[in-house]
Amino acid sequence: MAQKPSIPKGTRDFSPGEVARRNYIINTIKQHFETFGFLPIETPSFENLETLLGKYGEEGDRLIFKILNSGDFLDKVDPHTYQGKDSAALLPMITEKALRYDLTVPFARYVVMHQNELQFPFKRYQIQPVWRADKPQKGRFREFFQCDADVVGAQSLLQEAEFVQLYDAVFTSLGLKGVVLKLNHRKVLSGIAQIIGAGEKLIDFTVALDKMDKIGQEGVVREMKQKGISEEAIAKAKPLFSLAGDNDDKIGQLRRLLQGSEAGLQGVEELATLFKITESLGLDELQLQLDVTLARGLNYYTGTIFEASAPAGVAMGSIGGGGRYDDLTGIFGMQDLSGVGISFGLDRIYLVLEELGLFPEELDRTLEVLCVNFGASEALAASRLVKKLRMAGVRADLYPSEAKLQKQFKYANNRKVPFVLLLGEEELASGSFVAKDMVSGKQHTYSLDALDEFLEAL
Repeated sequence: MAQKPSIPKGTRDFSPGEVARRNYIINTIKQHFETFGFLPIETPSFENLETLLGKYGEEGDRLIFKILNSGDFLDKVDPHTYQGKDSAALLPMITEKALRYDLTVPFARYVVMHQNELQFPFKRYQIQPVWRADKPQKGRFREFFQCDADVVGAQSLLQEAEFVQLYDAVFTSLGLKGVVLKLNHRKVLSGIAQIIGAGEKLIDFTVALDKMDKIGQEGVVREMKQKGISEEAIAKAKPLFSLAGDNDDKIGQLRRLLQGSEAGLQGVEELATLFKITESLGLDELQLQLDVTLARGLNYYTGTIFEASAPAGVAMGSIGGGGRYDDLTGIFGMQDLSGVGISFGLDRIYLVLEELGLFPEELDRTLEVLCVNFGASEALAASRLVKKLRMAGVRADLYPSEAKLQKQFKYANNRKVPFVLLLGEEELASGSFVAKDMVSGKQHTYSLDALDEFLEAL
């Protein structure tokens, strides 16, 4: 007996209905990307390993899917290295490529390679899958889509304000109310680390702090201690974990707490300016919240950082995020090109919309008209009718075989088809067809030569 097939953990098959819902989200995001002036690009699913390694921090590097060299990938490995079982030493001998971890680093590589063809500031959007060797769980997959928008070559805070507006526009169009967009600044985090005496442990500090919503304050403190951050430094940082008041109040508290850090105060003022611009422009549904524990562990962020959280009551992590990176292209030899970008988490947004029942009902209507098959001559006439309907933009089909009417109507019900057309011997003789409304059960006869009348009734 053949073994039942399976798919790798953290991946999924998508049914037609799921694809329709995913496309609804993608098309909504894409529409707003283009309305905001972003241009589409695509990059390969895999990159040279050296392009990706070292760009996401130690934890990110561990989650990169490496691709074994083709052929006998152990051929170039010397016996000593092989027997030593040192994966770090073995890696460059057996793999040269990897599946992309995100879309931002490939985008930086793209900008450097195509810099002479681009107009700066360059605004791009990209909607493609990425892969991470993470532990699968609800809302976290090993293969998933990212929907990114970035602009490089502009340092103005107006770009950050535009991304806030973009988040608001997309979530409003999707009917998502109560989405909270958390904001922080890497310079604020750097200032905090400096003030508490942990400046040399900035990366360890931010990686641990970024887990606040996952492992809680006690877990963060424990991880900081494990990373060598002193108890005295942690004690100084604790008041920052629970800043109270509205955004203006938090800005004021940060100004006082970071008096001894020039970089920290610069980050505070940039956040204050961003809040002021956003208040002037206004928001429809999005709620802005300054969250000093937001760190976003990726090392390439240098300025404002964003993270969008699902509405209250929905058990889901972030559904979007991003930030400012002042010199990401510098890792590929193109210096001093500032950039900022955000990403929408398609898969998590899908789960949130599903849980809240926000998908439009018409997405289930994949077929608008089904013609019943009464036999060879009737089917030929019905095929001509279907062709005309399709040319008019109607999603129409003919049942492929002369099956029992009950079976054909059952198929129409299962496909949630609103109209079934009957073109039998009698209708063929009179040059007409009967349209049955599958919801009301009412039937109406139309002339084959006057199709517009039926199209108006659809």
